[in-house]
Amino acid sequence: MWFWLFALIGFYFLYRWCRDKQIHQNLTDKYVFITGCDSGFGNLLARQLDGRGLRVLAACLTQRGAEQLKEATSQRLQTIILDVTDSESVASAAKWVKQQVGDRGLWGLVNNAGIGTPVGPNEWLTKDDFVKVLNVNLVGVIDVTLSLLSLLRRAKGRIVNVSSILGRVACTGGGYCISKHGVEAFSDSLRRDLRPFGVKVAIIEPSMFRTSISDAQIIEQSFQHSWNQIPVEIRETYGQQYFEKRSKNIIHALSRASSDLSLVTDCMAHALTAVHPHTRYSVGWTAKLFYIPISYLPTELADFLLTRSAPKPANRA
Repeated sequence: MWFWLFALIGFYFLYRWCRDKQIHQNLTDKYVFITGCDSGFGNLLARQLDGRGLRVLAACLTQRGAEQLKEATSQRLQTIILDVTDSESVASAAKWVKQQVGDRGLWGLVNNAGIGTPVGPNEWLTKDDFVKVLNVNLVGVIDVTLSLLSLLRRAKGRIVNVSSILGRVACTGGGYCISKHGVEAFSDSLRRDLRPFGVKVAIIEPSMFRTSISDAQIIEQSFQHSWNQIPVEIRETYGQQYFEKRSKNIIHALSRASSDLSLVTDCMAHALTAVHPHTRYSVGWTAKLFYIPISYLPTELADFLLTRSAPKPANRA
């Protein structure tokens, strides 16, 4: 009995391994458009795909980022300046992509551009703080995707949306977790809409990695700014000790972030080049062994595990 059970499990994993190893041919004829290529995942993915011979169309927020990427890659790679929060910029980029790909269509779209701040408990933030993050991480993803759908349908291509493991489990206040939950929902609906057209949609769910979004100094400054902007009565309700301990916990969590960005970009590349891409790629052991299991637990138990080490406000009356 046990022999056949283990044999069945072994056969399943062997089948998955063989299936995952099937890669599309003629990759040098395929165009991939990537947002957020100034640094981090987008920058590494652009260089990685360029090295494999794909025709990379890299969107950067700054001219400096575009120039540095061009210097590090081949002449195949082309760059454009793109602000995903500006609809005119998005429309201009879409027109440029159409000129680049011609009748071939667009094989891949990677919605990678994102920000992580402002951050802090929800009560410390303003509506504008939420909108700032949502405009980049969610509305920008939607705008870019809609502007390129016709080109993706023509090529029966791929859409890769960068979410986060915090798109499954919200652990912080502010717009970041909300935006990533939105990316998950948009991706799911998009995948079902586009299935009849042969377009595949994948979601990347990284845990903690060292990018500009998770830069400890930037996060700490944002947390300090959120604390400073709240009214005195709210500050007294939480207390200075709460602020200091909460800030210390955040910095401690960021210090454990992985510096191996290739773990994430390898999943992105697989989603773009594999014959059978996954629907979701949860990247990092923290994601696999902590956050995903917690997402399936009863709410009360999940809340206890996620808040057990959180500081207590000074005045809980």
